[in-house]
Amino acid sequence: MTANTPFQSKWITTEHFVNIMPIDVFHKEKDNSKTVKESSVLNYHVKFRKKLWLEHCENVRIRISADDYYKLYINGTFVCQGPAPAYAEYYNYNETDISAFVKNGENVIAVHVYYQGLINRVWNSGDNRQGMIADIYADGRYIGGTDKSWIYCEAQEFSGERIGYDTAFAENIDFNLKESAWKNADFDDSRYRAAIDHEQDDHRFVEQATECIDVYHVLPQSIRKINDTDYLIDFGKELVGQFSMICNGEKNQKVTIQYAEEKEDGKPDEIKYQMRCNCDYIDECTLSGGTDEFEFYDYKAFRYVKIITDRDNLNPSSFCAVARNHKFRQKIYLQSNIPHLQDIWDLCVQTLKCGIQEGFLDCPTREKGQYLGDFTVSGLAYLYLTGDNEIYKKTLLDFARTVKVCDGLLSVAPGSIMQEIADFSLQYPMQVWNYYNYTNDIQTLHKLYPTVRGVMQYFEKYRRADGLLENVNDKWNLVDWPQNLRDGYDIGGEDHSKPNPCHNVLNAFYIGALKCLENIQKTLCIFSDSPVQQVTEAFMTAFYDKEKRLFADTEEKNHYALHSNALPVTFGIAPQEAHENIKQMIMEKGLCCGTHFSYFVLKALAAMKAHEEELNLIINESDHSWVNMLREGATTCFEAWGKEQKWNTSLCHPWSCAPIIAIIEDIAKMKPHKNDDTVTLELNY
Repeated sequence: MTANTPFQSKWITTEHFVNIMPIDVFHKEKDNSKTVKESSVLNYHVKFRKKLWLEHCENVRIRISADDYYKLYINGTFVCQGPAPAYAEYYNYNETDISAFVKNGENVIAVHVYYQGLINRVWNSGDNRQGMIADIYADGRYIGGTDKSWIYCEAQEFSGERIGYDTAFAENIDFNLKESAWKNADFDDSRYRAAIDHEQDDHRFVEQATECIDVYHVLPQSIRKINDTDYLIDFGKELVGQFSMICNGEKNQKVTIQYAEEKEDGKPDEIKYQMRCNCDYIDECTLSGGTDEFEFYDYKAFRYVKIITDRDNLNPSSFCAVARNHKFRQKIYLQSNIPHLQDIWDLCVQTLKCGIQEGFLDCPTREKGQYLGDFTVSGLAYLYLTGDNEIYKKTLLDFARTVKVCDGLLSVAPGSIMQEIADFSLQYPMQVWNYYNYTNDIQTLHKLYPTVRGVMQYFEKYRRADGLLENVNDKWNLVDWPQNLRDGYDIGGEDHSKPNPCHNVLNAFYIGALKCLENIQKTLCIFSDSPVQQVTEAFMTAFYDKEKRLFADTEEKNHYALHSNALPVTFGIAPQEAHENIKQMIMEKGLCCGTHFSYFVLKALAAMKAHEEELNLIINESDHSWVNMLREGATTCFEAWGKEQKWNTSLCHPWSCAPIIAIIEDIAKMKPHKNDDTVTLELNY
């Protein structure tokens, strides 16, 4: 058996899906010509089982995948879960050593498969591709896998309304309907039905480039009984996963579980389960009268849990969180006595840990999507912090595969919806170039070059005679987010129908992308005429004010936003004569931008070798600062600088982690490189 060896087993499914043809649901968000219907089967949990006899096997491995997701148990013990979301034509499977979980004699393999069915940015779901596949090898020899001898039963205990941006369901569990022992070998499975070969299945499998996520238990920092029956649990900081406990309650007793990132202001016994980010985190459960083990399936992001019931029969010693995240092997640490710096660093590290699951998430609550622009910051911060370039490379490839809908334009990946954000696609060449600079992986650079070139060719249709882009109106010109943190920049934004004439930010990103393309082509010995000089000169003519020595937002030169000046410095467009004025502007205005754009502001200061100013901006104490997040009780970085600065603020948003990059690369002046060494940066006054 070698990597990507074809599966010998069959894709198995249930009666609901066997006669349904798979469909392609991936579509442009703004394309009204394509009607995408939601799946007729939603929030669908299935338990698959197979008994397996083994004798004297030293090495037993399983190759497994499922659509949308699986959790694998052997002899009642949890083993792993996955796969990372992907498109059917390049679908991930996991290979796992299960030797420690099997025994001589009879074993039972139990797999809980979940099919969500919603059209969103989380999984490529709603496409009628429910089911699973598995090959089992003993000492290198195939000994069996999924076929009609496997049996299944639909799990009936789960129900709940949609939450988030149609990204998840509440998990109301009726323990009267739950089969607690179904994972065990001695379970009576006589009522289970034979699985069905899905002959129309069209998955094409590749071994997942990254390991299965880490799953581990976290004990509460504090447990407080707030009345005769109810409990308030604090895990000390935000985490991602599920809450777990064991109850021996009375039959049909109701237990309500609320989850939150924060407490309600002025109400010490209440938590904000109706979250700022538009998620209602509340599960209503019904006890069986026996021993009920609370096992939720999907993940939430939370710090606090409140348990509400009407009887004093809960067991606080069983309260814990089952946390999950991509394996986090931190290589660079910080020790600092500079005010706030250590706390800001720790804040960013915890945010990355929560926000990187099977992919780089914008947030683990609302969208749970792998956004292209967010990855500019979160991907590089994680790469520097851990040296793990495999998930970075996997993400670049994920984005590259989204061109199947709109050739040259990249998308949120790999969900069902393509969101068209022009300035995010223009950051992709930078991400590829950053990857190569870190890894020197010329093979992957070759593989990604056509996508980079395709992005730049896509935008050529918007070029006017002087080379600048104008009227990129069929795509969202984001500029910065939220809209009230654009320092008055009035082009683009939430109203996608608003005209987008020739403006600074999009063209600055365009020049930055052209320069990265030029670097990539030189590295690959691809010789092509570059329009960089022409477009740069046109940019200077259009936006540079020689008297003010600043850059304007538009050709009318009637407004000079922070954004319009940070990017020209970051991308090497601004002349030396403008540096002092731009630096002064930045220090006067501070971070009057979104948290994501702060990366480009910090890199502008670094480009001007203003490292002291860069540090002072990171630790500034204004309302637009990481310090403000800390004042407001943050344990992970917010989506905006404060809880009230955005109407649906996520309180865990990895796009806010720019300080990690700035501290390592600029302030500590460390050249990040991939090795096995652990480094502690000491930054002190």
